[in-house]
Amino acid sequence: MTLKTGMIAPDFTASADSDETVTLSDYQGQTVVLYFYPRDNTPGCTKQACGFRDALSGFKKLNAAVIGISKDTPAKHDKFKAKYDLTFPLVSDEDGSICDAYGTWIEKSLYGKKYMGIERSTFLIDTDGVISHIWRGVKVKNHIEDVYKALQDAE
Repeated sequence: MTLKTGMIAPDFTASADSDETVTLSDYQGQTVVLYFYPRDNTPGCTKQACGFRDALSGFKKLNAAVIGISKDTPAKHDKFKAKYDLTFPLVSDEDGSICDAYGTWIEKSLYGKKYMGIERSTFLIDTDGVISHIWRGVKVKNHIEDVYKALQDAE
């Protein structure tokens, strides 16, 4: 099943950094920016995470939480967060179940070689747990601004 706007976001409970557990439904009543990224400490993923970090106060003013998800371990997330002073949860989807539920685990191609990986994607989930916007195949440049504008437009 392919997720579309207007659908209820699949709930999940998973390990995150700092020995925390994140459950999406715990954020009901708050807008959630749920973003999937390939790997900690890679150039694009670092730029994206730091962009969300830098815009976080604006997101919070719009009652929005930011949650990042990759298949990295909680220990790798801890190091990534410490290195870049990230102040939002990074969820570990080691078994790929969250990626599967959101359709972000896809076949990719690099230099003609096919492999499986996370498609950089962002889901804007409203206060009732409904997906209000989806960005797939995200390019990092201007993405944070696009998400912020969608949040403002939803106000």
